[in-house]
Amino acid sequence: MAIEQDIENGGVDNLKEPLVSKEKIVSNEKDDGRIKRGSIGMVLLSTFVAVCGSFEFGSCVGYSAPTQSAMRKDLNLSLAEYSMFGSILTIGAMLGAFTSGRVADFIGRKGAMRMSASVCIAGWITVYISRGALSLDMGRFFTGYGIGVFSYVVPVYIAEITPKDLRGGLTTLNQLMIVTGSSVAFLLGTVLSWRSLAATGILPCIVLLLGLFFVPESPRWLAKVGRGKEFKFALQKLRGQNTDVSCEAAEIQDNIEVLQSLRVTRLFDLFQKQYIRPVIIGVGLMIFQQFGGINGIGFYVSETFVSAGMTSGKVGTVAYACMQVPITLVGAILMDKSGRRPLLMVSATGTFVGCFLTGCSFSLKDLHLFPKWNPIMAVAGVLIYIASFSVGMGAVPWVMMSEIFPINVKGVAGSLVVLVNWLGAWIVSYTFNFLMSWSSTGTFFFYSGFCAATVLFVAKVVPETKGKTLEEIQA
Repeated sequence: MAIEQDIENGGVDNLKEPLVSKEKIVSNEKDDGRIKRGSIGMVLLSTFVAVCGSFEFGSCVGYSAPTQSAMRKDLNLSLAEYSMFGSILTIGAMLGAFTSGRVADFIGRKGAMRMSASVCIAGWITVYISRGALSLDMGRFFTGYGIGVFSYVVPVYIAEITPKDLRGGLTTLNQLMIVTGSSVAFLLGTVLSWRSLAATGILPCIVLLLGLFFVPESPRWLAKVGRGKEFKFALQKLRGQNTDVSCEAAEIQDNIEVLQSLRVTRLFDLFQKQYIRPVIIGVGLMIFQQFGGINGIGFYVSETFVSAGMTSGKVGTVAYACMQVPITLVGAILMDKSGRRPLLMVSATGTFVGCFLTGCSFSLKDLHLFPKWNPIMAVAGVLIYIASFSVGMGAVPWVMMSEIFPINVKGVAGSLVVLVNWLGAWIVSYTFNFLMSWSSTGTFFFYSGFCAATVLFVAKVVPETKGKTLEEIQA
C-alpha cells in the first residue's frame, strides 16, 4: 500500500489565533531533558479535542452491553441477530484500521478525524431510526469503521503535537477516555432507552467536529507534505507565539528530509531490515495486549463471576467498571515518570497474577474445595487483572505505536498494527465462551501464560522511549 508523498496545496485549514494564550518569552533550549514552553494551552486544547474521538470509541464499545434485552424485545431480534449486531462493530473497525494510515497520510490527521466523526454520526443515526436487524447492522458497522480510524489517528496526532516530556501522559489520555466513554455508556444505558443512548453517541462527534476548527494540524504531517509555512505556523501556535521554535523546527525538517529521500513504502517493505524491529515491537505489543484475554474477560465479566459461584455478577461488574477510570488515570501520571518499559512489565506481571488467581478459583471449584472462597478469589483475580491492565497494558502499546515508526512508514505500519489489534480483539471475544465451555480453569491459565510471555517480550525487545523526541527515537 503506497503512502502519498506529495499532496497538492489546497484545502488549507483556517488556523485561527489560539483560544488559550498565556505565553512568556522563552526559548526552546533544552534544560534537564525538558523543553521550556511559553504555553501548553494549545497543546492541551488540541489533545482534548482529539480525545473526544477516544470517548466516542468507548461509547461505541460500551453501547451493546446495557441495550441487549430491550433491543431484542422491541425489534424481535433473535440471539443470533443480536450477536451479529454486537460483533459487526469489530469487522467495521478492522476495515477502518486497515485504511486508517493511508487516510491519515492523505487528508491529514485532522481530516481523518473529521471523516471518522462524520461516519460515526451516520452510524448512530442509522441505529436510532432502525426498525430491523439489517439497518442496525449497517449503523453498527459504520460506527465500527469510524472508531477503527480513531484508534490509529488519535494517538498519532497527540504524539506529533506534544513536547516530549508530556507526550506519554497526554497520549495515555486516549486510553483513559476510551474506558470513560465505555463506563458512561454502561451507566446511561441503565436509565435511557436504547434509541436515546444511540443519540448520546453523536455528542462526542459534534464536539470533535467543532473543536477541530480551533486547533492546528500536526506540524510533522504538514512538514511531510511540503507545507512549510503552515508547518511553522502550526508549531508556533502549539508552543506559544513568543517561543523560539527554530531548533525544534530544524530538527523536524532535517528528519523529514532524510525520510523523504527514501522510496515510497509499501506493506511488504515493512519487513525490510531497517523497519523490522519497530514492526515486531508494535505488532508484538498488540498481540500480547489482546491475547492476554482483555476483551473476553471484559465482554463477559458478569457471566464469569456467576460461573465462579456468585449469585449475581452485578456487584463485581460495577466494581470492574468503576476501577478502570481511576487506575488508567494513575497510568497516565506514571507514563512520563516511571517510563514505558517498567510500566509495561509491572502491568503484565499484575495481569498474570490476576489470571492465575482466577484460574485457581475455578480449579478449586472443580475440585469442590473451599466453596465459600471461590467467588471471592475470582472477583479478586479479575479486579487485579483489570487494575493491572489499565495501568499499563491498556495504554502503553498505543503510545509506543505512535512513537516508534518513522513518519514515512507511519501510515502503513500504523494500519498494520491497528488491524492486528482489532483482529486479536475479535478472535478473543469470539472464542472466550467456547474456551470457558471447554475449561474455565484452562482458559485463565492460557491467558496467564500469554501475560507471563509479555514480561519476557518487553524485557528483551521493547526499548524505552521516555524523554526522547520522535526524531531521537528514530535515530
